[in-house]
Amino acid sequence: MAGVITRAALVPRAPVRLWRFLRKFGQSTPGRLIGMAAGMVVLAIIMGVVTANGVQGKGDQVRDLATTAEPLSVAAQDIYRALQDADATASSAFLAGGIEPAATRQQYLADIAQATSALTLEAGTVVAPDALQTLSSQLPIYAGLVETARANNRQGFPVGAAYLREASGLMRGKLLPAAEQLYKAENARLTAEQDAATAFPIGEVVLLLITVALLFAAQWYLLGTTNRLVNTGLVVATGAAVVALLWTSAAMTAVTVHLDGAQRDGSDQVAVLVQARFAAVQARADETLTLVVRGTGQSYQADYLAAANRLGGRDGSEGLLGQARAMATDPSVRTALDNAIRAQQAWTTVHRRIRSADDAGQYSQAVEDSIGTSAGSSGSLFADLDKNLLSALDTARTAFNRQASAADAALTLLRPGLIVIAVVIGVASGWGIWQRLREYW
Repeated sequence: MAGVITRAALVPRAPVRLWRFLRKFGQSTPGRLIGMAAGMVVLAIIMGVVTANGVQGKGDQVRDLATTAEPLSVAAQDIYRALQDADATASSAFLAGGIEPAATRQQYLADIAQATSALTLEAGTVVAPDALQTLSSQLPIYAGLVETARANNRQGFPVGAAYLREASGLMRGKLLPAAEQLYKAENARLTAEQDAATAFPIGEVVLLLITVALLFAAQWYLLGTTNRLVNTGLVVATGAAVVALLWTSAAMTAVTVHLDGAQRDGSDQVAVLVQARFAAVQARADETLTLVVRGTGQSYQADYLAAANRLGGRDGSEGLLGQARAMATDPSVRTALDNAIRAQQAWTTVHRRIRSADDAGQYSQAVEDSIGTSAGSSGSLFADLDKNLLSALDTARTAFNRQASAADAALTLLRPGLIVIAVVIGVASGWGIWQRLREYW
């Protein structure tokens, strides 16, 4: 019985003896070398996984900017702009009386189609579901009111103006606020994602710095322990880690530079140009509606003045146009904006003439100056203004996509490269320490 007790008492001591052996072995030089080799391999694996995943995430953010966030922001812009233009075009068509010009009708239908198509593209977004619901439900109602106004106008019934005014009220009271909410939400998401993609990955770079520092420390330890000046494996591993550090830093810096350029040359300018187009088409709608309601359009005239001032300021070269001109970095954008400013200044002059004619009872002349086909009519000058704004907008969008593509290209080979480098670090450091370890056996 005593022997059994003694044997059982010895069993719990086995882990203790194993722990003492491992601690003693770990304090020896071979034990430290084995621990160092294992640590380097684990560090290489962690470094490879963390940095490769970080690069993959950064690449996904950059690609999402160009393929999702920016197109959805543009779609929201298109909805707002198309709805505004539909309102202005419907008023212009009403002023023509009877059967409106085919071009005006086609423009209105194109605006409704564009808004509907952009709504379809936005259907999957979750940034402003209430706004999307309002747009989807109210746009058919608006179109129905416009068709009713058009039918009455073709028959010469005065009630047509009331239907058009109701349609415009629906547009301004529900549709445009919902479209603006959607645009602001999409633009905020674009800005947030751009900021996230531009942020420098400090964590990954710090990890690479730690890897380089530990590899240098390992070489210093081996120098003091073995008196060997150079350990080929650790030198190779250190060189690979330095390459990874420099490559990652250069690539991420390039991403930051390109995305900063995309914001400066693209999205920042796009935001101002979009607001300028919004202000221009709002002014055009207010100008035509002032004539449609004949004598009771003071509120529309006040809205026109506010929109025109927001667009061009006191002389047509300030406001949003002046801001966009100051921000322009591309010569073609500056040229387009110079043309837009001249069109705005000429439009302001014609608008004064329209108001003078209307106030003097020369309604037909006022309508002709507003919707006439001559190059000096308000409609022609608005079209010229909008064409130049659209040209500047397209150039800025192209600059954004070009810079975003360049940022993505900077990361193309980095992720697989980091995986290969991590393998080199693990194998080379393990092999280098093994060369010193086998000298003890």
